[in-house]
Amino acid sequence: MLIFKILRRDEWSALRKVGETTGAPIDVADGYVHFSTATQAAETAAKHFAGEADLFLLAVETDALGDHLHWEVSRGDALFPHLYRVLRLGDVVWAQPLPLENGSHQFPVGLEEAST
Repeated sequence: MLIFKILRRDEWSALRKVGETTGAPIDVADGYVHFSTATQAAETAAKHFAGEADLFLLAVETDALGDHLHWEVSRGDALFPHLYRVLRLGDVVWAQPLPLENGSHQFPVGLEEAST
């Protein structure tokens, strides 16, 4: 199953340069890297990245994360994937820009179907 991470351009650039990241400031503060499922990603973008351009959407395969991935209750009592180790560039299956158009982030067509 694919899970998704939204990064700002500078965070994505740093991951590509260094090869790993502890995530965005909220990830560092919380002690784990926050991810969303395909059905949660748009709400995550709207809540935490409202109006922000220059974002990237990263897809990561859950099977590759092993015991470091935990599903924990968060927003709306839903289970969210949290990674308790650094995110490595090698974990990323694909990454692409997440454009902002008319105030809304434009996710890839078919994201939910392609993530399973």
